[in-house]
Order: sequence, then C-alpha cells, then structure tokens
Amino acid sequence: MHILFFNPQGNFDPSDAHLTEHPDFGGQLVYVKEVAMAMADAGHRVDIVTRQIVDPDWPEFSEAIDRYDGYGDELRIVRLPCGGQRFLAKEELWPHLPEFVSNTRAFYGAGLPDFMTAHYADGGYCAALMQSETGLGFTFTGHSLGAQKLDKLGMGRSNADEMEKRFRFSTRIGAERMSMERAYRIITSTGQERMEQYSHPLYRGAVDVNDDARFAVIPPGVNTRVFSVERGADDEKLAARLDAAGGSEERQSLVISSRIDEKKNIGKAVEAWAGSPALNQRSDLVLCIRGVDDPWTEIGSMSSEEQDVLTPILETLRQAGLQDRVRFLNLQSQSELAACYRYFARRNSLFVLPSVYEPFGLAPIEAAACGLACVATANGGPSEIFADGSGILVDPFDADDIARGLTEALDRAPELARLGRRRVLDKYTWNKTADRYLDVISDGVAGGGAPGEALGEPDASGRLADYLR
Repeated sequence: MHILFFNPQGNFDPSDAHLTEHPDFGGQLVYVKEVAMAMADAGHRVDIVTRQIVDPDWPEFSEAIDRYDGYGDELRIVRLPCGGQRFLAKEELWPHLPEFVSNTRAFYGAGLPDFMTAHYADGGYCAALMQSETGLGFTFTGHSLGAQKLDKLGMGRSNADEMEKRFRFSTRIGAERMSMERAYRIITSTGQERMEQYSHPLYRGAVDVNDDARFAVIPPGVNTRVFSVERGADDEKLAARLDAAGGSEERQSLVISSRIDEKKNIGKAVEAWAGSPALNQRSDLVLCIRGVDDPWTEIGSMSSEEQDVLTPILETLRQAGLQDRVRFLNLQSQSELAACYRYFARRNSLFVLPSVYEPFGLAPIEAAACGLACVATANGGPSEIFADGSGILVDPFDADDIARGLTEALDRAPELARLGRRRVLDKYTWNKTADRYLDVISDGVAGGGAPGEALGEPDASGRLADYLR
C-alpha cells in the first residue's frame, strides 16, 4: 500500500534537528517517524507530508523531498509550501491549511496514495479536506486534544479572549470535531484516552465514545535500535562526562527528562524530593534540559515560558540547600539520552515522569527499555502501561504521594527495572504499533470511499462560548 501521513507543522528531517526543543517539535514527531519507518520496513510506500520552511533559522526543512538514512523512495519526507516560507507556529497555520491541501493534491495528481493517517488537529483537518475532495479515507490520531488543554489552562469567560488569541481554541476544536466525524477510525494510545478525552462536552455529537467501530486502541512503541540495554556509540563519552561532573557512586539518582513545560509538572517532583530528607539523603537529582549547560547562570537565555517553570524549581533547590545534589544535563540526541538512561540504570536509579496528564508517554517506555525503573503519573497512559505493576504510579498533584512512590521505587529498583523492560519488549515496540495501524488501514482501503460534502472553515466558537458560560 501507499500511505500518506499528514503532519503539516513541518519539522521532519533526517537528523531530527531541534527535536524536543520547541513545543511543536515534541513526541508526536517521534511517533510519526517511527510508525512510518516500521510501515516501510514491512514493505509499504510511505510519505510524511509536511510543510516546507525556507527560513535561515530553520535550514533543515527547506528541501522539497528528503529521505531518512537507509530508506529510498519507500519512505519520503514530502515538504509542500503554504502560508509563505518562514517558520510558523502551529497556531498560525490554520488559515493556510486549505492551500496546503491543494498543494498536496497537485503534488500527487492522479496518483493518489491508497490511504491517509492524520496526526494532531491540523493534520486531521487536512485529511478531512482531502477526503471531502477525493474520497480518500483516513485515520485520525489526535495525540492531545484542545478541550483538555483549555481546561488545564483554566480558560474561562474572564480570560477567553486572551486564551483564544494565543491558542486558537475555537479553530482547533472545530478541526478536531471535523476530524472525528470524517475519520474511518480514531486511533488512541489507551482505552482511557478514548473514554476520557473524546467524551468531553466540546466533542459531543462529533463521535460516540461507546461506538467500538469508530475507535482503535493502538499503543505507541519504543525505538529499540536506540533505547536498549546494549551500549551505544555515545555511552563511553557520556559516562566520562558524567563521572567528571561528580555525583555519588553510592547514591541512586532520580532522572527527569522532559520539556520545560508547566504541564510536565517537574516542579512538583522536585518539591517531593527536596522536601523529604529521607529521599534527598539517599538520592541525587538529574534534570535533562536540552540546549542549556548550566541553568543557574544561563536561565536568561531560555524562553519566558521556560523561565516561568524553571525559576521556582531553582528556588526550591536553593531554599533546601541542595544545589550540589542536582546535575543538569544538556543532551543533544536520542542516542545521548539512551546512553544517559543506561548510565543511571547501572546505578539502580529511577526515571520520573510527574506530568499533570500524559496522553501516553513514550519517555517512560524508552527509559524502561534501557533498564531504568520508572515512576510515572497515574493520569493518562502510564496507568495502562504499568497496570501490571512493572512501574510505580503516583498522584502528580500530591507531593507526599510522589515521595511515597519514589521511596518504594528506590527500594525496589532492580526488580522494577527487570519487570519494566520485559513489559516494553512484550507489548510496546514500533513494529507492533505499525502492524496494528496496517490492520486498520487495510480494512479502510477495502471499504472504499467517495468524496463527501465540501467543508467550511473549522469554527467551534459558539460551542466554546456555551461551554464557558
């Protein structure tokens, strides 16, 4: 089959430049790349169709066609223009997506792919437009939905105009509703994601969460080429760097590796560790922050949003007198991250993911594949990943419960590391993810399709206003 991945935000390139450095360059890019590679490995032709960016600040995204090392035309990055040439944040892309879809149709001409899989709200909107014009079917993977984001950010009548200007929620939710209505299947990572996220009042009437025919639960996987217990190219160099930076061989460490983002809730985990002498006397803290070597002196170079998150964390450490017990690591690649995980796994350490909510969470299964015991939020995907007890789940809003989970995991680190790695290899690899996608896509192709009614602009402003009353 020939399969099109719609992901118009741009930002795909063979070297994974800037990955995780920007809110638009997060885990969904890894997800799309890995599923696409696994489909190509299974013998299918795959195109990741994304936006072309011709901007001196982002030179990696300028070529019209690109390929990953080891792949030819069976896996292409197809970059098509829309909205000018410069980089645009995803919130600025909405008015330009019809142009993007027109350019996609022109690129393929009469040789359309067999099926589409759309990712995030903007990809879903593009696929819905394409389906209405060509009849080509698609699956929709939301990754995260706008309704949950506006709830978490506390959107209400008093700040609605400000929030709408910043995040374009009425457009995003309108696009998500179109995607849900038109998709052959909606793909979720967990059953909890399906029942909790898609049942939100803002999606009422777009999809029935109790209709099994509309959904497929397909967990993501881990890249076992990179994340494994086998030593990689960066292990020796990273070990020498970490040894030189100090730290105790006797003490275990708590490794936190995520974007400096409020919803990742890093501060609550730091509060739990700093506030418990029993914890901070037996363990060190390791914070992986890409692009910054020393936040104590370089915080001014970070974005204002990152500073808002990191400043109280640094103050918590200062007040507790624990500055010398925390290490900051500037890791530049997934290979270095995997080497970091293996280094601390050899020291019976923990990976910690305290997010307010994690739709799935690739990070804990990547860490577990490298032999780290895991402590993760009970809200979202980790509750299903570690439902068998192979990781420790905690309430991300309760510092005492986080401390409880960290203490238990430190006590049981070798056992949890063994159980977690086995869980990943049994259930969470990208080949298994791709196989499940291909089963759904094959059914969709067999069902055929025809063009539908024309779609207007996505707009849920009236529905959103009613919800905020």
